[in-house]
Amino acid sequence: MSIVVTGATGHLGRLTVEALLRRGVPASGIVATGRDVAAIKDLADRGVVVRRADFADPDSLAAAFAGADKLLLVSASVPVEERSANHRRAVDAALAAGVSLVAYTSMVRADTTATLIGVTHRETEEYLREREVPSVMLRNGWYLENYTDQLPVMLRHGGFVGAAGQGRISAASRADYADAAAVVLTTDGHGGKVYELVGDTAFTLAELAAAISAAVGQPIGYTDLSADAFAQVLVDAGVPAAVAPYLADADLGLGRGELYGDADDLRRLIGRPTVSLAEAIAAAL
Repeated sequence: MSIVVTGATGHLGRLTVEALLRRGVPASGIVATGRDVAAIKDLADRGVVVRRADFADPDSLAAAFAGADKLLLVSASVPVEERSANHRRAVDAALAAGVSLVAYTSMVRADTTATLIGVTHRETEEYLREREVPSVMLRNGWYLENYTDQLPVMLRHGGFVGAAGQGRISAASRADYADAAAVVLTTDGHGGKVYELVGDTAFTLAELAAAISAAVGQPIGYTDLSADAFAQVLVDAGVPAAVAPYLADADLGLGRGELYGDADDLRRLIGRPTVSLAEAIAAAL
């Protein structure tokens, strides 16, 4: 029996595989999956089992999940309108494989959020319950990397834009979320649980700009825009026109407080404070 990690070709899935290895799971007991297995050849070279899995291809899912004991279902990064159907296929494959636990990377406040992205997470959670799949919801907050990855552009332009108003974000690093997933996959007692996983300290985008300014020693500003104007800026910057409205909508949700949380679930699972905004900025710089 093994632990299967979907999306291992992406950031969170890959970090979770690494976290499982650090926790002593034998490489042969981990199945890393993705659509392009060439991207994780190095994991195969280290003894991790590598299998192709495409959420749009049920046959590939059946083969990838064969013999699985536990499954980390990392939410798909495909177009948002395709997410729910892809997740349902993955849940069905997990059920057919007889897994003892599905850990699903959902979104903070998935049960109440009104964001377009958040609704797809709620639909997946509901499907897991409907199919009576043994599961645990890992409701991840926003990634700190959503912002620190943009530092070169921010520094070049002396600022950044958004549509979040004064909304507060309880973000954490991908590594924090990966460590939490690894804990859940390697310890008992998590079935049926819902974990609201957020960083220890929340911040507004204006406070993010101030923190970057302090770190780099130059003024970095934040300009708040309407959702439509923000979406147009994203398109002008090269974001696909079909994706930009979803990102702008997420900022509106941020402004409504839907990416804020004060639960200590993440800190408790990983056994340490979460990575702070200042630490994430320093590391990215």
